[in-house]
Amino acid sequence: MQTRWHVAAHMDEWLTRARAWISRAEREALAARAAFHVVLAGGGTPRRLYMALAREPHDWPRWHVWFGDERCLPAGDAERNSTMARASFGDRTIRPDHFHAMPAELGAEAAARKYSETLAGTGPFDLVLLGLGEDGHTASLFPGHDWGTTPDAPDVLPVHDAPKPPPDRVSLSARRLAMARQVLFLVSGADKRQAVARWHAGEAIPASAIRPAVGVDVLLTTESCPPGVEP
Repeated sequence: MQTRWHVAAHMDEWLTRARAWISRAEREALAARAAFHVVLAGGGTPRRLYMALAREPHDWPRWHVWFGDERCLPAGDAERNSTMARASFGDRTIRPDHFHAMPAELGAEAAARKYSETLAGTGPFDLVLLGLGEDGHTASLFPGHDWGTTPDAPDVLPVHDAPKPPPDRVSLSARRLAMARQVLFLVSGADKRQAVARWHAGEAIPASAIRPAVGVDVLLTTESCPPGVEP
């Protein structure tokens, strides 16, 4: 599997390239299948991107928004990825029945079962957006945990004892995340340099377990790009 590295000179360029990437994926999906199925990442970096996208013209009624992971917190909690996404995009942007939040308030096991049912019948995602943690985690796939890489891995995993609070979470498995026409990692910040270096060196970190046949793309800022990583 090929990993393609893309380095932006500064954050404004990074945002411009990320927005263009999503717009291109949207156009391709709508032309081919009349719907755009996108998996959103959580975190501060994606928030800026979603707020920028919300100010642009998109074919919002044909977007289907999914989530790579969620924290087991009450519905509407400010720390939930779905809460951040709703606030960033605005309530009038994505159709409510196309906004597929993980029901993590039910607890990890029940939420994993319910989200698997919601996903049933949905084919490959058009675009999966993922972040990268300092420890190499992505979504809620953490070092030392089951990443769901085997062919029979479930679509959605309950996660317990996460090294970051809260300890209970829900995550799409690496196998399901790899069922995508495009996977784009969104990486910024100097604190990600070591994780990127480990990934680039071939170390088995959770991010490297996302292995779609088409390969993955990693959009970096210069401060997150260690020496030796070339576009």
